[in-house]
Amino acid sequence: MPYRWSDAPDGTKRLRLTPWSALSRSGFAWFIGVTAALIILPLLSVIATPVFWGLLPFVLLAMATVWIALKRSWSDHAITEDLVLTPDLITLTRHGPRKRVQSWQANPYWVSVHIRPQGGPVPDYLTLRGEGREVEIGPFLTPPERRALLPELQTALARTRQKA
Repeated sequence: MPYRWSDAPDGTKRLRLTPWSALSRSGFAWFIGVTAALIILPLLSVIATPVFWGLLPFVLLAMATVWIALKRSWSDHAITEDLVLTPDLITLTRHGPRKRVQSWQANPYWVSVHIRPQGGPVPDYLTLRGEGREVEIGPFLTPPERRALLPELQTALARTRQKA
């Protein structure tokens, strides 16, 4: 699962959510290397001719575009969500792309967990509602992962309310 629960000695529960990453650093290097080889391979037949020098800038531009697009995609998926649950306060902090931080806090006694199987922006839209606001949790999770997280969140909230 792309999320992990942890307990602190003081009774604080933490939940960290991160999206799946399909491309590791070594995978990125391999992809760029193989792509470069496949693009340059046809150029070998025209090496040391004026045609080679005419095509080379376009090949380099294509490689640079692939590199930049992959790096941008990678940074756009550098998202983490941290849920901190104490008897007095629940805090959800989302660290988004390009250092964007969003935070929400509420009293856990008044917080409820909701899932909308249909009608939300995504299937099985999972939200926390409290303090007059409703915030989404785990927008990058798959629908089965959101359904699996729902009872875990409800259980964690119920246990926190019992401690208060």
